[in-house]
Amino acid sequence: MYYEIRTYRLKNGAIPDYLKVVEEEGITIQKQHLGRLVGYFYSEIGPINEIVHIWAFASLDERQERRAALMADPAWRAFLPKIRDLIELADNKIMKPAAFSPLGASLPA
Repeated sequence: MYYEIRTYRLKNGAIPDYLKVVEEEGITIQKQHLGRLVGYFYSEIGPINEIVHIWAFASLDERQERRAALMADPAWRAFLPKIRDLIELADNKIMKPAAFSPLGASLPA
């Protein structure tokens, strides 16, 4: 199992606007293509104006195929400008859980 951890630093004060448009439009499109959403978070303490979302994939090939399908979707391409100007920096990591991790090597239920 692989976990994609995407972290965005938003412009000051943009978290409410970002979350609203993602909840109303974006997350449905993402779930259709990306599959398993592990979590979607925003910062309260620590680095401010930060969004983190985590997606689970059985393999890196699956991730690549799902991401390509998302990017090919006209609805997603139409949605992107709604969040693009709210994001200042983006970081992306692919992580693999340790054998003793609660998430283990399989998809969580």
